[in-house]
Amino acid sequence: MRHTPHFLLSDVTEVKRVVRENPWATLVSHTAKGIVASHYPVVLEDGPADEISVVSHVGRPDEVAHELGSREVLLIVQGPHGYISPSWYPEGDLVPTWNHVTAHLWGTPEILSAEENYAVLEALVDLFEQRMPRPRSLRMDEDQSRRIARGTVGLRLRVTRFDARAKLSQNKPADVVTRIVDELETDQPYANAALAGEMRRFHGSGSTAVGPGGGSGGAR
Repeated sequence: MRHTPHFLLSDVTEVKRVVRENPWATLVSHTAKGIVASHYPVVLEDGPADEISVVSHVGRPDEVAHELGSREVLLIVQGPHGYISPSWYPEGDLVPTWNHVTAHLWGTPEILSAEENYAVLEALVDLFEQRMPRPRSLRMDEDQSRRIARGTVGLRLRVTRFDARAKLSQNKPADVVTRIVDELETDQPYANAALAGEMRRFHGSGSTAVGPGGGSGGAR
């Protein structure tokens, strides 16, 4: 990503939050046959505060296409993002922008055993089903669930480095930021409640998670 020091997201805790709240990720591999990209849900694992580890799965034969386990991959996590109209700026400012929260995570995947993969799939379903009024679970028909699971390959990505951005109008005066948030929360074109919430969270908290001095961070 473009090196913009005042948009760097350097706090590991904040990067983990972005992953946790935006679990649909893009997996990119530079293989012997070229660049390969796939899209899968990821689950953030519990662990030390200064480490980032995620588990996921791919459908066969994506593990072959990505040459998983043999080289470093890039995992892209995209948080809230959206168009910012110059009509929300003072008169005379005509240049729009796009606010976003994005994290690039690197590491070499570890291939999980069949049993570990099934546990990940089970946890994934439980994670998303917990919001439903009548949650479904793989445990309701374990035989069928295990048959389907054989068509997937589980992986763990222990992140060795990351590069993250939270571009949330930090370069604008407070009154302009307020106007942008207000516009994002209307029912007008380009309304974006999720992005407005991210901006309120950052600007309202006086967070120091974004700033110069280590956005291209690492995690052991």
